[in-house]
Amino acid sequence: MPKLKTHKGIKKRVKVTAGGKLKREKAFGGHLMSGKSGKRCRHLRKKAFITGPKAKVYKYLLGGNF
Repeated sequence: MPKLKTHKGIKKRVKVTAGGKLKREKAFGGHLMSGKSGKRCRHLRKKAFITGPKAKVYKYLLGGNF
């Protein structure tokens, strides 16, 4: 069987940690921040982890060896 190509869209949006977890940016933090509370803006700055079945699919799309 031929090798799978890496999904470039996932590769640009998700980073794999040393432990094999998937880390992503939170949505809605790019612009129009004046209408959002300070607490919400602070929380949007932090990274989020992808877990569950979706993480399994993303790992497969990234090449799978984690």
